[in-house]
Amino acid sequence: MTPEEIAGTLTKLFGTTEVKAIAPGSWQVDTSTFRLLVLLSEDHTWIRVLLPIVPMQEAQPFLAQFLEANFDDTQEVRYALYDGVVWAVYQHNCGTLVSADFTSAIARLVSLHAAGLDNVFNRLIESRIRQIIQTAKQQGQSLQATMQSLERFYAEGLMGEINQTSEAREEVLAAWQRQLERLWNEVDINVQ
Repeated sequence: MTPEEIAGTLTKLFGTTEVKAIAPGSWQVDTSTFRLLVLLSEDHTWIRVLLPIVPMQEAQPFLAQFLEANFDDTQEVRYALYDGVVWAVYQHNCGTLVSADFTSAIARLVSLHAAGLDNVFNRLIESRIRQIIQTAKQQGQSLQATMQSLERFYAEGLMGEINQTSEAREEVLAAWQRQLERLWNEVDINVQ
């Protein structure tokens, strides 16, 4: 793609008021929810599209999940860390880049931005639930016995909020039940 084609695609996607040329070979897209940067290398052979996701302080507990997402979920884009911020990044050779792939990459970047920490948080929670299931299975517990233990922990105040209502506790326990049932048969106690 040429710089003109890049600018045209950005304008088609976001409109003329959101797209600003900030330097030769560099554009900034400002919307009400995000700021997207598009940068060409000095020789215009490579393009990099960047979108900040979350400050590093907020992302710290989920770094492993961000890296796992790079391996499994992010497709043509990647999470990256720079200057105290987790970014969604797309890089490609301009000579082989076509408008459809550029548009798809931008859509994927915007999707990761919209998800924020949700996807990595859910990945962390699922890994913890899998650990609970593995431990329960190693102790010879059934799904029902594991659920009874969780119910007891909530009833005794070992888990849950201090001022949690009984309705809220029932909702949380129902969520536990759904997740345990969903993952129980997937967890093998012989796999670490």
